Amino acid sequence: METNSFKGFVTRHWYKLIVAAAILMELVVFLFYGEESYIQIHDNLDLFIPHFRMMELNDAWFKHGVTLPMLHGINRDLLGSEFLLYNVLYEIFEPFTAYITGYFLKLIIGTGSFILLFRDVYREEYKDNRMAAPIIWLVGFSYSLIPVFPTYGIAFTSIPLIVLLIRRLYFATDKKTIVLLLTGIFLYPILSYFSYFGFFILCLYALFILFIMIRDRKLHLRMILGAATLSVGYIVFEYRLFASMLLDDTITIRSTMERADLSLSEALLSGLRELTGASFHNQDSHGILIIFIAAIGLIVINAHYIKSRQIRLVLKDPVNLNAILIIFNCLIFGLCSYVPFRGLLEFLLPPLKGFDFSRFAFLNPFLWYTLTALIILRLIKVPDPENTIVSTGRKMGATALSLALLLVVMLWPQVYNDFYYTVYNQAYIAIKEKDTSTLNYREFYSEPLFDRLKQDVGIGEDDWCVAYGLHPGVLIYNGIPTLDGYLGMYPQEYKDIWCEIEEPAFAGSPSLKEYYTTWGARVCIYSGSDENTYAPLRKLELNDRSLKVNYEPLKALGLKYIISRVEFDNSYEYPLSPVGEYTDESSPYTIYVYEAK
Repeated sequence: METNSFKGFVTRHWYKLIVAAAILMELVVFLFYGEESYIQIHDNLDLFIPHFRMMELNDAWFKHGVTLPMLHGINRDLLGSEFLLYNVLYEIFEPFTAYITGYFLKLIIGTGSFILLFRDVYREEYKDNRMAAPIIWLVGFSYSLIPVFPTYGIAFTSIPLIVLLIRRLYFATDKKTIVLLLTGIFLYPILSYFSYFGFFILCLYALFILFIMIRDRKLHLRMILGAATLSVGYIVFEYRLFASMLLDDTITIRSTMERADLSLSEALLSGLRELTGASFHNQDSHGILIIFIAAIGLIVINAHYIKSRQIRLVLKDPVNLNAILIIFNCLIFGLCSYVPFRGLLEFLLPPLKGFDFSRFAFLNPFLWYTLTALIILRLIKVPDPENTIVSTGRKMGATALSLALLLVVMLWPQVYNDFYYTVYNQAYIAIKEKDTSTLNYREFYSEPLFDRLKQDVGIGEDDWCVAYGLHPGVLIYNGIPTLDGYLGMYPQEYKDIWCEIEEPAFAGSPSLKEYYTTWGARVCIYSGSDENTYAPLRKLELNDRSLKVNYEPLKALGLKYIISRVEFDNSYEYPLSPVGEYTDESSPYTIYVYEAK
């Protein structure tokens, strides 16, 4: 009896067990390896984690009117909000614990919100069709796993939740439910981020309101109130961002950042590439399997409408509507690199000059996985009681596609797939019995090494340093004040000073000069030979080991120490005094410290 009961439980809940097993497997890997996990460094460990660590070390999360020891002192308001859920984790936990907690919250929130939305839309089918729940669970969990920008992972995967809240608000009738939904809409920005998602969600929300007002020929005050509530939520929970954008008249590097200037055909080709593969930060794995499911599904569904002469249903089908939205977002992505189109947007919306409208594409991961779920659900929607072979085949096909999608997202080597790279690198070490070229979390920051270095050298809170041969974020994470750093918005005046400092290096580094002068977010000492001096490699083997800077403006900023992985072969050209060489058995780094005289 117990065996039958267990077998029945497995039969009914097999898909939930698969999701639970996958989560448990990832949890075991990250807990077992801990800080020896291989976490993506680029635009992750070198950027946001040092910012969060710096705010924690300086007790600055909730402070106002303070500067922080990066880029010669930056305004606290230029960094993340203290109210966003992901950021709150770093207020509570140590950085690595916060990072892993944020990752698993992304899985839970993404899976849960996706399931809740589809259960609401397909309420009857979810109850009546035993295959609907497995498909929604497996596709929803795959969606939660997408390897996108980690700091905004929750913002990516929580989008189904705001869609659900807006949908329920539209259908709500009693006042109590409306109040609860408006409260949820107001609080939603805690999971989101305005610059990457909020603005674009509000744009589509406004288009939805306009559509239903035209269709229903009435003013939907409740929906307008919902949009206003969501806007207020973003302003309240990201008040520092809005104050910086609207109230601070400091000219920032945003004014000199150059966008791609493509021809119309090149811009359209860029949009096509976004459609087939997705850009950096937004690589959701859809180009591996989903795009083929979508192409076949769209062809079959629309061929049926054409064959049955039901053309009017084409634009009413949710599969087609999802596909249209995806194409629209990709088109905007491409056209934002076409100067006439960008100029038109700036003319129509002057306050948003310089705003990156291409981020409409950040909504596409949700749309791609929604499209996939809709197509696979369509595969099992029409049972054929007279042909059990066809019905069974459809069910098996739907199950196989859902499981294949899960395996692809979980195991494909995408940029931010920390689980894959941790397993791969640790397996490589175990099998080859030698280290990989990349660094794990603990090695990248090398806290024991820098703790000893700070103590031996006596680096104080007013001793400004710069890094060479490693990311400035490593110094920032370890509580060392820096003149360099990585930030997407700081005063243009400081960038001009840094261009003067780097002039000797830029003379021999045309690509690095273009990289910095046209963008400028990554402030560091660059090579004079077009080499990447901050690559996070176990062995940093540079052909050019010389330092090339304008020393006087660097010294004028208060330079005290240069902390370098490279022993300069021309330090005698500058008033620099070697302080010492530092190593630690836990770190791959050999650090050379030079004192400015």
